[in-house]
Amino acid sequence: MYFKHASLLLLLAFSALAAQAQAPKPLPSEVAGIPVNYDQVKVGTYTLPDPLKFDNGKPVRTAKEWFAKRRPEIVKLFQTQQYGIAPGRPTAESFDVTDKGTPALEGKAIRKQVIISFAKDPSWPKIHLLVYLPAVAKKPVSMFFTISFGAVQCATDDAGITPEEVWNPRVGEKMMPPKNRCFFGRIPVEKLLDAGFGVATFYYGDVDPDFKDGFKNGIRARYLKSGQTELAPDQWGSIAAWAWGMSRVEDYFETDKSIDAHRVAIHGISRLGKTVMCAGAHDQRFAAVIASCSGEGGAALSHRDYGETIAHLTAPTRYAYQFAGNYAHWAGFPDKAPIDANLLITLIAPRPLLLQTGSTDYWSDPKGEFLAEVAAGPVYRLLGKDPLDTDVWPAAKQPILHDLSYYMHEGGHGMVPSDWDIYIEFLKMHLHPDQ
Repeated sequence: MYFKHASLLLLLAFSALAAQAQAPKPLPSEVAGIPVNYDQVKVGTYTLPDPLKFDNGKPVRTAKEWFAKRRPEIVKLFQTQQYGIAPGRPTAESFDVTDKGTPALEGKAIRKQVIISFAKDPSWPKIHLLVYLPAVAKKPVSMFFTISFGAVQCATDDAGITPEEVWNPRVGEKMMPPKNRCFFGRIPVEKLLDAGFGVATFYYGDVDPDFKDGFKNGIRARYLKSGQTELAPDQWGSIAAWAWGMSRVEDYFETDKSIDAHRVAIHGISRLGKTVMCAGAHDQRFAAVIASCSGEGGAALSHRDYGETIAHLTAPTRYAYQFAGNYAHWAGFPDKAPIDANLLITLIAPRPLLLQTGSTDYWSDPKGEFLAEVAAGPVYRLLGKDPLDTDVWPAAKQPILHDLSYYMHEGGHGMVPSDWDIYIEFLKMHLHPDQ
């Protein structure tokens, strides 16, 4: 049933209740038949790929060398070995602004709703974008843009939102979620508006379903060649597809004079945290990235054997469809992989990045995310930006807010209400909503 799937995703999404103090559950000793390590002592030693060495082993000495040659080398690695190669901007892309600006939320907001089409063929997937702008804004606004597990009508209490259906993976069809089943996708829209930011969101299933569907329903099916039934090992997985969808929203932002498309921060949780890491790495138009509990395949180090691993992610019964086929090649040999999260983080440089996690989210390896930022620090420093400036893992509730930022709440996977205060502080530091 859809509801069982929803309750599972609840653990991965915006639900504050799921992330707050609960009776701790026993940690599984294995997943998909693969052992899991939760002992820091047993992590062992490892050597990370060096972002400041070219493929030929020579050192990167200048920012010019980084952008001209080294960064493209790393981009290619992630495209071919982890997320897959995505197509570019569709030539027939169009924007239908169905709600051109309606007062909402007791006068605090101006609401817009946009349908983003990728082709003239009406059977193609479409993004249903929901946007709120501060009603008091006199000039283009900075945006907090989050990709959501939930339908747009779950974002906030607003009867003016055009409701949409979500995927029921058990039957491979869409259905309208009951109003009392909006478990996740809630956004404190008014709090962000009061801080001077606009808010935008869309349902990730608009672009590609979050289950292996044999390429029947999502955007990746539309790019298969005639007679093709399987992707090449370096073609895009669903995470790259969701990230591609975020870039299509940025295409729209560039056409909307009420939005400052140069000041857009992107946000996602869990597999959507991986998605915003991918989107931020590949689309340099995004001004900042906030990744919540992105874990393995996102901001956590793969060379470090702790919690979820590449082998767990790419097991046939789990999430192999989210990645390029080549990613599974490194499942048993992460120490030999040419990629890791420290390199992924450098692709976001010099733009600000906040990694938010939970102290008991052992599966996602919060320490591994911190260490990935530490290892990416030299690139931020080369580009004249402020890295973490420490290699000491902070305790919970001790934010580090620099160009590279880190924050760990007390609790598990996802977000708790107080995380929003950290987000807003980070956004104010870097997007300057009052300018």
